[in-house]
Order: sequence, then C-alpha cells, then structure tokens
Amino acid sequence: MSNIFGKGEPNDAFSQYFIGNSFLNPLTDFENDPVFIANVTFEPGCRNNWHIHHASKDGGQILLCTDGEGWYQEEGKEAISLNPGSVIVIPANVKHWHGAKKDSWFSHIAVEVPGENTSNEWCEPVTEEEYEKL
Repeated sequence: MSNIFGKGEPNDAFSQYFIGNSFLNPLTDFENDPVFIANVTFEPGCRNNWHIHHASKDGGQILLCTDGEGWYQEEGKEAISLNPGSVIVIPANVKHWHGAKKDSWFSHIAVEVPGENTSNEWCEPVTEEEYEKL
C-alpha cells in the first residue's frame, strides 16, 4: 500500500469505536486550524461504528479516498463501494459508517466541515452480519 499522506499512528484514542485496527495521521492542527483534516487508514475488515456528525447549521464530513478499497453506508441505504478518487460528502445529522473491504487496506482523507454546534455521536458497531452481506 502506497499512502502519500502517511499511515500515521495507531488510532488508540478512538479504538473503542472501530472493529479492527485503524491509524490516524492528522494533517492540520485540531486546536489551531479552522478545518481539521486527517488521513485515516483501515486494515482489511476494519470499519468504524455507525456515527453521526451533528450540527445545527452546516457541518458534516467529506471523505477523499486515496488508497485501497472501502465501503461507505448511510442508514437505510445501500453501501457504496469506494476506490481511490471516490469523494463522499456526508451531510450533518446523517447516521453512517465507513471502512475497509475485508480483503483490502483502505485510506481516506477525512475533512471535518465547519458548522455551528457541532459534535460527534458514536453509535452501535456495524455487525458482522451487516458487513458480510457486502
């Protein structure tokens, strides 16, 4: 896997919200920059829990897929296959998950869209049954 943004360090601070191992490489400074951008790398089969990026105005997240193959799914919709060059715009207040396919490493740049009254809500894990259907 050739990741031009760097694999980063084990994503230990958020490991309870992932099945499998992920790695985080912040590209901007969360404390000082107006937009937080990070490279997230997932080992094969790794995915994050269902979650929601809440905001009262604007907000959400943008995923820029850079390497490997992955999945993105919004609640109540079919999963979308992701490849390098895929761009996913996630509106605020939409429950979703994303991660690697079971046989591929996967990386994306995550852009936190600025908004008002933003927060993240981590929900239940994506079950093996849900994941294996993909």
